[in-house]
Parts: sequence; C-alpha cells; structure tokens
Amino acid sequence: MITIVGSLKGGSGKSTVTFNLAVWLAMAERRVRLIDADPQATLSDVLEVRREEGFEPALAVEPLAALDDPALGEADEVLIDVGTADMAAMRRALAVCDRVLVPVQPSQADIWSAQRYIRLIAEEGLARTPEILGFINRGDTHHAVRETAEAAAALVALPGLRFIRPRLSQRTLFRRSFSEGLAVFELEHRGKGAREFLALAAALYPELV
Repeated sequence: MITIVGSLKGGSGKSTVTFNLAVWLAMAERRVRLIDADPQATLSDVLEVRREEGFEPALAVEPLAALDDPALGEADEVLIDVGTADMAAMRRALAVCDRVLVPVQPSQADIWSAQRYIRLIAEEGLARTPEILGFINRGDTHHAVRETAEAAAALVALPGLRFIRPRLSQRTLFRRSFSEGLAVFELEHRGKGAREFLALAAALYPELV
C-alpha cells in the first residue's frame, strides 16, 4: 500500500503523523519505505534525531527520486510525506499512490483546503484515482468547544473523501514526539495521545490489529 500523507495547507501536522505511522508499522514488522518529498524535510529531521539517539526500530528516509523506483510497490507499506511547497513532487506522488491521507485541523480554512485538495486530485486525470481519507488533527480537548465536532461533520459531508472517525487532539505529546524522535506510544504508552494515535492506526490498517 502506497499512502501519501498530504495537505494543501501548511502546518497540518502531516510529518508528525507520517513519522508516528512509520514507527508503528515497523513495530508491526512491516517492511516500510519512507519518502520525504517535502522541501521542508521535517520528516528527515526527526528521523535523524531518532538515528542519533539510537532508538529502535531504526528507520531510513528516502528522497523524492525514490518515487521513480519500479520496485516501490514491493514494500509492505510506503509512506510519502509531501506538501504544497513542491507541486511537481505532489503530482509525482499522486501518480503512484493508492490512497491519500489528509490531516484536517478544525477550522473552516482547513475544510476549504481539503475541498481544494480533492478537486486538485480529481483534475489530475490520473490513470488510477487514489482513495482520499480525511481525519481531524489537532482537535480541541475541551468538550465545550464545538469547532472540532463541526469540522468532523463537514468532513463527513465532503464528496470524494472518506471520513476516518478517530481523531488526534492538540496535545503537547505530539510536539514532544517530533522533537525527541520517539512515537507518542513510545513516550507515554498509556497516555491519551497514544490511545488516540493507536485508534487512528487501527482504522487505517485494520488488517494489522
């Protein structure tokens, strides 16, 4: 399965999600290939931290050119981190992927961005249209705040996108994960953030749980 984790909006948290998914898949003994197709290279940065600290399982990241590897699909799972800073790279990734995972923050601007992303993918004229999945990322933790529920309802109603119910909240743990080179479930195995992430991973890879 070749999965893009992407968004047209900066700061969506896609690199953090990609990193955590990669560690989880590696722990599930899947052969994972990671491609950093974003010029910001934040996925490469966190994997360098993990390598320097000697954390296991070790993960390697590949550059944009790996998208042209004919053997790319032979891996159990491929994760591609790509953003809007390089639209040519985005289009190259879309041409080889099976699905696109879109982290959406609970704001109207992010909903509009998700709509534009769906439209962009449809207009690419791809030989094989990828499945588009969306979930709420950096949701509110206070139940009195309604923006997260409203954004989820808007995603459910978006044509061309399959809504994934498990959501990730705005938690310090996710920032720590990226700065320390450890997945959230490695940092706090029984914490709320870890439970949220594991529920998302289970929804994305039900065959592994």
